[in-house]
Amino acid sequence: MWTLRVHVDALIAAQNDMGVCDAIRRNTPAGKPTAMSAPHLPKVAGIDRMVPVSAHTAGSLSGVPAAPGVPAAPGAFTQDRLAGWVSDLTTLHELTERLARTSTLEDALHELLDAGAALVGARRGLAVFEPSDRRGPVSTIGLGLAHAELGHIETVPRSATSYGRILEGLPDAEGAQTTSDLLGDTSLDSRRREVAARLGYAASYTLPLTAEATGNLGVAVWLYDEPAEPLERQRHLVGLYAGYAGEHLARLLELERARADVATVTEELLPSRMPRVTGVQLAARHRTAPQGGGDWYDALALPEGALGLAVGSVNGSGPSALAAMGRLRAGLRAYAVMEGEDPVAVLSDLELLLRLTEPARSATALFAYCEPARRTILLAGAGHTPPLVIGDLRTEFVETSVSAPLGMLACWEAPSVEIALAPGETVLLYTDGLLRRTGDSMDRAYARLHSAAACVPKALRDDAGSVADHVLRTVLPDGPGQGNGMEEAVILAARFD
Repeated sequence: MWTLRVHVDALIAAQNDMGVCDAIRRNTPAGKPTAMSAPHLPKVAGIDRMVPVSAHTAGSLSGVPAAPGVPAAPGAFTQDRLAGWVSDLTTLHELTERLARTSTLEDALHELLDAGAALVGARRGLAVFEPSDRRGPVSTIGLGLAHAELGHIETVPRSATSYGRILEGLPDAEGAQTTSDLLGDTSLDSRRREVAARLGYAASYTLPLTAEATGNLGVAVWLYDEPAEPLERQRHLVGLYAGYAGEHLARLLELERARADVATVTEELLPSRMPRVTGVQLAARHRTAPQGGGDWYDALALPEGALGLAVGSVNGSGPSALAAMGRLRAGLRAYAVMEGEDPVAVLSDLELLLRLTEPARSATALFAYCEPARRTILLAGAGHTPPLVIGDLRTEFVETSVSAPLGMLACWEAPSVEIALAPGETVLLYTDGLLRRTGDSMDRAYARLHSAAACVPKALRDDAGSVADHVLRTVLPDGPGQGNGMEEAVILAARFD
């Protein structure tokens, strides 16, 4: 987070200069000029003292109105300049604080456009985010422009627009670009002037968005309804703000790319498609976490028409948790093929694998051996959340024995549980991340899950994917700041015919 700090020494020096000037004026006889030159104007926090200030009157600061036609005293003039700097610093501080609170590229670009419009006195604009390394992501955000209007602007050849020349890195398009009269300048591309007339803007001001580490990230364009251009002081302030914005966007870009890489690796480690087994429908839903997590699921066809279902969660997050999750899932698949009809043996072998490959890590897991023809499930769990059965006549959690997670005890052991299902019932397997993601206590989260499952409309119960979607939408809260988005969540639904 950036903080704009006023140089205290410079402010004190300026105040001392004003005091000296006032003393000289009081002690100098009338009509005699002073030998002292004008007070030195300090440069404060990057604001160039030679840039014109906004209009302040000496009378308003001193409490005594200045007489018409009488120039302000040097001390009052310095106060006026100093008040302008402080006002600018305060504005920049507030705007950069708001920008620093954004956590996504889209939010940051919207905030950039809003703040820039206020600084340069524009009403509309657009930001094109297009990193020069061509690795993406790429997006275009509008301010006061509908999606169709952005499309009209993009029909103009890039080489004919200020922002296009900046994005293409042309030598004549370095730095800010001002077009003060789009409609009256006949040297501009006719298509550009035609679009401007259709959308009702007559001038533009364009700034490149750059960062030291990444180079050019994109451009921001602000549009004026009438022929105009920003004042020199407005350009100076928005230039400072754009510098801070570029560095913030670079950090968000790095974070966005890291999240995308984690999501890609996670999806590659999980099943790309569900197996087709007669008598059962399968559907899986996965909500990833920003840093990646260790939640996983699996479904595999077993001999004699049987089906193996598994869900699990490895403690921790990040690349190491993803690697551990991949090893455990691969190991469980092998054990399920060899001895899937005995879920306890499968989890016992998985616990041994965890001790050998991840001695400092624990995990929860649940494995179910299903016989769709008989509509029976034999399952065992290791510290995992109980399955939920959803049907027309019941919605209830399966009563499983209390068991410790894998890797927590010297020797893991727990009995298996067998359940029988009625035609059309769905079994929901899930990870505890689904409960924690609600942001509620575990008791309330379980109650919310049960209520969501019980309220699945009858018309949706014939499809496992529809059941999973309804539960996910109902259980997890929507909106910014709701729930715990840092938790990964998995749902595996199996509907038996």
